[in-house]
Amino acid sequence: METIIGLKGKDFVMVAGDCTNARSIIMLKEDENKITKISDNLMIATTGESGDTVQFTEYIGKNIALYKMRNGYELGPKSAAHFTRKNLADCLRSRSPYFVNLLVAGYDEKEGSELHFIDYLANAKSVNYAGHGYGGMFCASIFDRYYNANISQEDAYEILKKCVAEIQKRLVINLSTFNVAVVDKNGMRYLDNITSKTPAQIAAA
Repeated sequence: METIIGLKGKDFVMVAGDCTNARSIIMLKEDENKITKISDNLMIATTGESGDTVQFTEYIGKNIALYKMRNGYELGPKSAAHFTRKNLADCLRSRSPYFVNLLVAGYDEKEGSELHFIDYLANAKSVNYAGHGYGGMFCASIFDRYYNANISQEDAYEILKKCVAEIQKRLVINLSTFNVAVVDKNGMRYLDNITSKTPAQIAAA
């Protein structure tokens, strides 16, 4: 039932993830941060089994940091996505597979902005916009309607608001709050959360 969504602009990537942590019908947390900073210009949003998401994200983050220490420079977002996908594929063929779905987002001066969709079967694709989870299904038509290659960060944030409003309207479970983060030439930073009140104010305007 967890949801992460993201879209890529010309010089940035913006990602949002719900803040719930639930097991079966029980809500465990409402302040879970599913967007992890890997480096100054790279972040990963994850959904899936709670332990798997934490362990796999930390494993990827530590190994990318180790690569920088050994070589003196960071992996670009495209290389980081391929590294993540390969490790997920290797684990899938072992006795300890990880059940995680990821959005790998980053910015590089040479490569530009990159958003990679990776599922728990290690399928990977560079995309302009994507979503994981049931909530992501409701966002496909919104992305298709409002997305354009030259979109600004302000318009991208508005699109995510529309997505969250649709999720909260149509999904049977309550995903009340979404964390939002953006990565661009200035690095990664968190934006204001999108809550159940935020889309309502947009609709009333």
